[in-house]
Amino acid sequence: MSGFTVAIVGRPNVGKSTFFNRLLEQRKAIVDDVSGVTRDRQYGIAEWNGKSFNVIDTGGFVPRSEDVFEIEIRKQVLIAVEEADALIFMVDTATGILPLDEAMADVLRRTTKPVFLVANKVDNSDRLLEATEFYSLGFDNIFFLSSMTGSGTGELLDALVDLIQIDHAVAEDDGLPKFAIIGQPNTGKSSLLNALIGQERTIVSEIAGTTRDTIHTRYNLFKKEFVLIDTAGIRRKTKVHEDLEFYSVIRAIKAMDEADVCLLLLDATKGITAQDLNIFSLAVKKGKGIVLLVNKWDLVEKGTNTAREVEKDLKQRLAPFTDVPILFISVLEKTRIFKAIELALEVFANRQRKVPTAKLNEVMGKAVESYHAPVVRGHALKIKFITQLPTQVPSFAFFCNYPDDVKQPYKNYLENQLREHFDFKGVPLRLYFRKK
Repeated sequence: MSGFTVAIVGRPNVGKSTFFNRLLEQRKAIVDDVSGVTRDRQYGIAEWNGKSFNVIDTGGFVPRSEDVFEIEIRKQVLIAVEEADALIFMVDTATGILPLDEAMADVLRRTTKPVFLVANKVDNSDRLLEATEFYSLGFDNIFFLSSMTGSGTGELLDALVDLIQIDHAVAEDDGLPKFAIIGQPNTGKSSLLNALIGQERTIVSEIAGTTRDTIHTRYNLFKKEFVLIDTAGIRRKTKVHEDLEFYSVIRAIKAMDEADVCLLLLDATKGITAQDLNIFSLAVKKGKGIVLLVNKWDLVEKGTNTAREVEKDLKQRLAPFTDVPILFISVLEKTRIFKAIELALEVFANRQRKVPTAKLNEVMGKAVESYHAPVVRGHALKIKFITQLPTQVPSFAFFCNYPDDVKQPYKNYLENQLREHFDFKGVPLRLYFRKK
């Protein structure tokens, strides 16, 4: 998967979200194959002509109050320009050019990045005629479409994916585990990084990140080498976005694309928030290893079994993917921060795990025998053969007589059996059912 990121900008009510949803729906069939799909509607993965890319809808991040509105939107456009690889600037043919469109166009004309001006709501030939006024905004790439009906979307997507170079730079991968520390602002990401660096003077070398805004640092701890991807590494001159949720989300997505294992940092005093769950489910979709770190544990009033209760509660919120290591840490007091790295190394090993076919069939054969799939439409499901696919994310193909009749509860049962017998803790699994 390339880390190519496209941001959709435009003033409110021009149809950004409808268009965004349409882009993601193209993958619906693929995404639903992966457990734990939440329809987080601010960012996701789109696919077109065999290339996939990240899409971010900036509209999801705009505060509602009127006075800060323009300031915030302007900030977002600036961030989108800074962080994304390409921009879709959406305008509305029904209303024509408004002052806010002109203000945005002004910012966007100054960037060297590709900007696609998209005139939305072009549903008939009269509208197409009206839409020509948008040429006056001064952009070369103009597309006319209707995000309701989807007409015109193909041409835009063709032009977009033409920009994505299949990245061969990844080939010079040294095979070292890559860990990204992700999470919301103020959970202690930088402090965790500093605590790890601070005590460990055996940093092998600084390697520049593959994208210009992540720093990769090689470490040597417990005789193990690994790379930490620091997204907060490069502080921009502009301070506008130190705390912007939108900014941190873009950063997290980029770091995720480069990492093998994500250390998701939560704030113990706040619990797990909707945005944390969004980031979590995106990491699951991308097939990354995950370790949950509950930071600021020193600030929580402890009862007799608080940690156990909090862990139970967390797992309920994370369901269905609950086979994740959860660690309570305090970066401030440096409690258990090295344990976090040990866990990440374990999860990395789990993600590399290859189960021999004979062993797989023996173990899972018994599991199938002891609990048969429910009969669907008079068909008894027979699973004849199971093999692990040669993919980066552990994936298993189950060859059976009626692949389309395998229902979710039975898929969950098979996944749980795989987890019970082979250690895949912290790693999303993919199960595919194929006709023998």
